[in-house]
Formats: sequence, structure tokens, C-alpha cells
Amino acid sequence: MRQIVLDTETTGLVPSQGHRIIEIGCIEIVNRRLTGREFHRLVNPERDIDEGAERVHGISRADLANQPRFAEVADELLDFIRGGELVIHNAEFDVGFLEHELKLMSHPQPLISTHALVLDTLALARQMHPGQRNSLDALCKRYAVDASKRELHGALIDAELLARVYLAMTGGQAAFSLNAEDGNGVASDEQSAARPRRTDVKFVVITASEEERAAHEAILKRMPVRGQ
Repeated sequence: MRQIVLDTETTGLVPSQGHRIIEIGCIEIVNRRLTGREFHRLVNPERDIDEGAERVHGISRADLANQPRFAEVADELLDFIRGGELVIHNAEFDVGFLEHELKLMSHPQPLISTHALVLDTLALARQMHPGQRNSLDALCKRYAVDASKRELHGALIDAELLARVYLAMTGGQAAFSLNAEDGNGVASDEQSAARPRRTDVKFVVITASEEERAAHEAILKRMPVRGQ
């Protein structure tokens, strides 16, 4: 299974108010393993960046003056995500911006759903942890994913953190999720419930013969009893 963890940074919060994408970061996961393949582009939005947004990601309009426009990287991005499943935290936000950009360039297929499936990890986290904070920062702390190197938000680093959080949330990569186990190293009920269960696997049970049972009993009788 191929999944692409995606994040964007933007000039502001609402595309209908003319805000644009300025950074795209994607991390590839195949069969629940990080492959090392990534897609990362800075994008010239051809407009100013809101002060509040710039404080979050630290990217100025001057930083983007010589970067390509979205229309120049769109085909490369769509090729990278095509046929996979996008894993996005608060997918409505990022998908909304991506579709807005595709419509601005009059792309013949502006809906992201025509290129890839979409999994919203914010919705998943709210199901798993109702009533708790489920921001990416909160999930990193909950699943012991080290975010100490991130001083500002960035599309690629946030995509990488989300990839590790997602694997921990869904029952893989236990090393990233120390908090998801109890003191005895046993996965919590909540984590176990989130793990995908294979229904297509048939187990073969081979029983021991009478001779094998007798040999096993003979070995047990020869073993010393602890404490004697």
C-alpha cells in the first residue's frame, strides 16, 4: 500500500480570500515503511503573506521571489501522489488549498479525489482520543515522537512528523510510541483497537504426534525444578 503524507504552508487561512500555497511537503510510505522518497517545493504565491502566517512558518515573500509558481510544479506534484492515499492532518484545509490552486490554473481535473484517496488524521485522532487536544504538537507528545528540532512550522518537517505519528497511532513503529504502551510493554486497548486486522490470513495448526508428546514429557521430567 502506498501512502503520501502531505502538508502545506500558505499565505493565510482562507483560499476564498485570495490566499495561496507557498510550500508543499510530501513523505512517501509504502507498506507502512518510510521509503526516503519525498516531494518538496517552495512556491511563489504572487501576493503578500499575512503577518500571522509568516510568524508560524517564517517564510517571507522575499524568500519566494525566485521560486516557481504553483502551475509550474502542479504536474510533478500530481504525478507524485497519483494512485496513492494522502495522509493529511486537517485534510479539509490542505485539500481546499490544493483544489483552489488547481482551479486557478484551469486544471482539467481540479479535484484531489480524482488523483488520490484522502485520510484525515485529525478526524482519526478525534475518534481515538475524544475530548483531548489532537493538534500535531499534542500528538507528537502523546506518541513520543521527537519534535524538538522544529522551531517553526514547515511543510516537509511537519509531513515527516505526521508520518511518524500516523504509524504510531495505527499500531506500527512502536519505538515512536512509548506512551501507547503500559508499563509492561503491552499495547493499550485504544491502540489495539486502532490496528488494522487482517481477515484474509488463514492459520495452519499442526498438532504434535504421540511420539513427539512422549519425547516432550521425557525432557520435562529430566529438567530440574526451580528452587531445588
